Amino acid sequence: MKRFALLVLAALIAISCNSDREHVLKVYNWSCYIDETVIPEFEEWYRQQTGEDIKVIYQTFDINETMLSKIEKGHEDFDVVCPSDYIIERMLNNDMLLPLDFSVLSDEINYIDNNRSPYITEVFSKINPNIDANKYSVAYMWGTTGLLYNAKYVTDDEAFSWNILTNPKFAGKIFIKDAPRDVYSPILMYLNRERLASGEVTMDELMLDSSDESIAAVEEYMKQVKELVAGWEADFGKEQMTKERGYISMNWSGDAVWAIEEAAEIGVDLRYQIPSEGSNIWLDGWVIPKYAQNRKAATYFIDFMCRPDIAIRNMDVTGYVSANGNMEVLESQIDESYEPIDLSYFFGEEASAVCVNPVLYPDRSSIVNCALMHDWGEESGKLLAMWSRIKGNNANSTTVIVVSIALAALLAFALYRKFGSKKRRAGKRTK
Repeated sequence: MKRFALLVLAALIAISCNSDREHVLKVYNWSCYIDETVIPEFEEWYRQQTGEDIKVIYQTFDINETMLSKIEKGHEDFDVVCPSDYIIERMLNNDMLLPLDFSVLSDEINYIDNNRSPYITEVFSKINPNIDANKYSVAYMWGTTGLLYNAKYVTDDEAFSWNILTNPKFAGKIFIKDAPRDVYSPILMYLNRERLASGEVTMDELMLDSSDESIAAVEEYMKQVKELVAGWEADFGKEQMTKERGYISMNWSGDAVWAIEEAAEIGVDLRYQIPSEGSNIWLDGWVIPKYAQNRKAATYFIDFMCRPDIAIRNMDVTGYVSANGNMEVLESQIDESYEPIDLSYFFGEEASAVCVNPVLYPDRSSIVNCALMHDWGEESGKLLAMWSRIKGNNANSTTVIVVSIALAALLAFALYRKFGSKKRRAGKRTK
């Protein structure tokens, strides 16, 4: 009877919450991807703007696919979600997003339209050639994939090409992202560098190439790279670089900034560069899923995240780069210790020569060689199968050594457990 009463109480609470959803906003974001002090500030700001109370329920995820599965299969009623570009593309293709309606916002507080970067707007328009993603999503953070390298062992010229990954000089000192999409795209650019230079193919066209021929070419190249790789990593590569256990790491710009700053404190000179053959950019953006229950508050929340001072705070706390094109955001990043670079593509003509960390905001000359990756859809299995073959076949010498040491350690531990522990017990019994 007591158990039945608890179930009834839980059901009543659930019904109460559902009936009051106009005062609840459910946000689903990456972990460690926001200054959480802005959340209660949004609640107060929303009350000021609308005269209504709102309570934010904030949850986090670590993998795009985990988030997508909850919405796709469980029809979770999250109001605002922050997926990566290829997941935004997949959600658009599968009719899982609601179009954004900014008519609820007055011109004075429409921070979305007023602060769009022309570059980000252009990139978002390429997510789906048939549907303008700008009408369904607003960019939050962005960055590039490139090479993090130790200037003590690697020259700037060497790091200016992806061919450094097959240089035997760096055997056992290379870390590669365990991220097939992020590896496939720039390596395909490298392998097609002559076709790109001649204009036979464009960056955008290459990013849509999932042909068996291209997959085979990237796989063959990466099997050469594998012989020199110290490790495939999702997050520890940047730390290994700061400790000089690696000289080269294929990495994301946000992680590179962290590693460069950490290394500088102990006198290690790490640098980051986008190779000349090109690379990919990545973006995460706010969307409203089709099962959202509070579209109005969701729109206000996305707008609030685009307010320049809030964007700056989120940058400062997370270490990532805001996709906000407001000049106030740029001014917050000015550092006269850097040489002037051309960021007019991102902020407008006023930013044709500004002193900013080029790892955060690449110069125009670098960004023209970068392109957006795409979702492979039903062909994703081919990409994953290729990656499995690269990592699973013909283990390189470094891997063999690591595995051998691990096996030896396990054997020693087993022997210790079998004989050493018996000696302890025997000795104890004799006392």
